[in-house]
Amino acid sequence: MSTSDDYLSRIGTLIRDARQHSGLTQAQLATELSTSQSAVNRIEKGQQNLTLDMLARIGKALDSELVSVGTSGPSHLRVEGGRTLSGTIDVKSSKNAGVALLCASLLNEGTTVLRKVARIEEVNRLLEVLGSIGVRTRWLNADNDLELVVPAQLDLAAMDADAARRTRSIIMFLGPLMHREDDFELPYAGGCDLGTRTVEPHMTALRPFGLKVVATEGSYHATAAAGPAPERPIVLTERGDTVTENALLAAARREGVTVIRNASPNYMVQDLCFFLEKLGVGIEGIGTTTLRVTGRPHINCDVDYAPSEDPIEAMSLIAAAIVTRSSITVRRVPIEFMEIELALLEEMGFVYERTDEYPAENGHTRLVDITTHPSELRAPIDKIHPMPFPGLNIDNLPFFAVIAATAQGQTMLHDWVYENRAIYLTDLNKLGARVTLLDPHRVLVDGPTHWSGTEVVCPPALRPAVVILLAMLAAKGTSVLRSVYVINRGYEDLADRLNALGARIETFRDI
Repeated sequence: MSTSDDYLSRIGTLIRDARQHSGLTQAQLATELSTSQSAVNRIEKGQQNLTLDMLARIGKALDSELVSVGTSGPSHLRVEGGRTLSGTIDVKSSKNAGVALLCASLLNEGTTVLRKVARIEEVNRLLEVLGSIGVRTRWLNADNDLELVVPAQLDLAAMDADAARRTRSIIMFLGPLMHREDDFELPYAGGCDLGTRTVEPHMTALRPFGLKVVATEGSYHATAAAGPAPERPIVLTERGDTVTENALLAAARREGVTVIRNASPNYMVQDLCFFLEKLGVGIEGIGTTTLRVTGRPHINCDVDYAPSEDPIEAMSLIAAAIVTRSSITVRRVPIEFMEIELALLEEMGFVYERTDEYPAENGHTRLVDITTHPSELRAPIDKIHPMPFPGLNIDNLPFFAVIAATAQGQTMLHDWVYENRAIYLTDLNKLGARVTLLDPHRVLVDGPTHWSGTEVVCPPALRPAVVILLAMLAAKGTSVLRSVYVINRGYEDLADRLNALGARIETFRDI
């Protein structure tokens, strides 16, 4: 195989993975590109020459930075591994809480100020959508404080459909918009089948409020009926975070008391509850699976709120210390959402110190500082699997793959929530790990690992992508992680912040 053929094959694999991660069929991608399904098939097999223009169009359709000419920001990462980290790093504010609060700002006709918002691609997209429908948004300072002013009348017809299709969070507009419009449409990414599956748990939550949603090709058509809070408790069929958030947003401006059962008590839901309380909404049961919401039909107040720190980022940083056998201090760790993870790590032999608890800026979330120490880890006796809060967080599970690879013995990970995410963990094998895929949900990890540097195309799933980066920090020699756009969607300046601890990560582009 020639060098150009090898390059086309790698690009084709990258496009295929990004397409599957976006939930598109080859035919649907072909429609987006105004080409044929057979042409998409040839591209994915590396059998078709590609122009820069076509690469850019594919990247836009798949929300993946396959190529970007004349713009700033990294495309690939070059990692010099085997370096020990040291120093102190602060955990940034929660990405998922920030996204929920941006949607919740639509409830308020006053001025909303959110403190230290994660400046990531998912947030940028929502700001583009909000701006297009008439919401005034501006960054106030270098601390990422954000001001939002919602007009009395939204211009939904002017919604930036392209930006809306590039964020899955757009579905959380259903809850707040039903208070403002009795008939509206929301764009969504993917084909009709995907849309129907995605919206159904939300419809279970929102149907009792009189909201009807039909998933058509490319959009949700919603009709809303005014009325009081539902008389019967709403029982969520799925204890999902965004589903619970949508139910809260719907209940926030309905007169009377709404009872939500099987609610998610996870960190981003709690932040949303604390924010709604500042808007004058009454909420009992925060942190439990039963919420009693006393709505406030009209909300017009100036509010200032600081979302709490991100437990998934905290886990990422602790995992970086473990796999590089480093002593670092991770400050502002939201301990109540990390207790199971830390207890499991202790069982595996992880040695660390933690300070007394202190409150986050929201006045509710409990934080600690954690100092890690190089540790001899052993595989846990039982398999590692996620559970709804207060169990091990589903987004923290992938980090245990790279941690288990450094431990003595065999560890089973069971990712029962996502259909295919566990598959991407086998990319660790390219760096020397021994990860065996048992089925789409379970992997066996044999440790310890003698890591060695290599080149890997970034998995299209966020957490497995960061896991590969962490393994590269531990690997001897130089590694390259290609097309890291997915990491930038969920982490702010991760490479630069790791470099401040002593890592050596260089960002570069081919073009």
